[in-house]
Amino acid sequence: MKIREKILPVLKPDGGEEEISLLKEVIYSGWWGKGSKVAELEKKFADMVGTKYALAVSSNSVAQDLIFKAKKIKNCDVISPTLSFLTTGVVPLWNSCNSILGDVDEIYLNLSPEDVKNNITTNTKAIISINYAGIPSNIDQIRQYFNGLIIEDCALSCYTKGAGLKGDVSVWSFQAVKTMSCGDGGMITTNDSNLYEKLKPMINFGIPSTTYQRSIQTSKNSKIKLAPGYVWDYEVNSLGYKAYMNDIQASIALAQLDKLNQFLDIRRNIQKIYNSELNEFIQKPAWSDTAQLYPARVDKVHRNSLMSYLAKKNIHTTVHFKPLHLHPILNQNRDFPIANKEWGKLISLPCHAGMKDNDIEYVIYWVKEYFKNI
Repeated sequence: MKIREKILPVLKPDGGEEEISLLKEVIYSGWWGKGSKVAELEKKFADMVGTKYALAVSSNSVAQDLIFKAKKIKNCDVISPTLSFLTTGVVPLWNSCNSILGDVDEIYLNLSPEDVKNNITTNTKAIISINYAGIPSNIDQIRQYFNGLIIEDCALSCYTKGAGLKGDVSVWSFQAVKTMSCGDGGMITTNDSNLYEKLKPMINFGIPSTTYQRSIQTSKNSKIKLAPGYVWDYEVNSLGYKAYMNDIQASIALAQLDKLNQFLDIRRNIQKIYNSELNEFIQKPAWSDTAQLYPARVDKVHRNSLMSYLAKKNIHTTVHFKPLHLHPILNQNRDFPIANKEWGKLISLPCHAGMKDNDIEYVIYWVKEYFKNI
């Protein structure tokens, strides 16, 4: 097979006329900040997940940090999986906590409940559990050992049915290469009304209402009104941050949300074909309803050479993830037998909604060629 000229990325956003149409609507409206599109996205997203509340923010990482601050999680131990992106390991450090990394289970590569049990202390105040590759983590079993705050990180599970309903609060990601994207952004979902009410002003410097809300509502408590229907006055009673999403981002996210099922169908089809065609050559990942990633496993002696071989064919691959305990900033004085054994086998093959049948066939052909010639 002829080597393609253009690189086939491992992950890639997919957009079109729907995103452009909604984006134009916002641009021509003159309201680019946090407004009606953000509110619409929050409502639709909460309905999809099945929670009472959703709060759009600037990123998944910011979402986790805000939750720590709202729940006063500081100067304590926080457990999260070592096989994860840096967010889950670093956010505790931002809040003067000890970042205690947990090993993973061998099949799903999610946080191991048994390892959690072995590492809980009287100083453990929170657990962050990710849904690796879109597969829900075993939060029910973790709760048997821990009754404190559990944050469910759903960055890789948008949308796996039931995701976001096991933790006390859940965080989502709309970063550039997620199943739905708006360049960057995130969402907090929860049924905890107290937490939601704390978070609402916190994302906007502690201001209790947004500029958009004050532009369409009058306030009995405001001393001065600029014009009928617009109230500029407000009082800040608590510390806040600049962490909100704007309508430009939300317009793209709304278009992506409308197409999410279509995107997931494409990803699941790629997963199905890879599983069938490459079964002889790779250890296929556990089935994911989201297929945000396709983290195949191969023998350690072949992983890096296969990645190099595919790169020469203009196929990009990557690893999800280098364990966090291997980063000096998160080094732990303990062993991680499963993560250490499995991560060296991981190779994420291209899997995204922009792939066509010939792209899938191209990946399969060159993976097979590699193993035929070793």
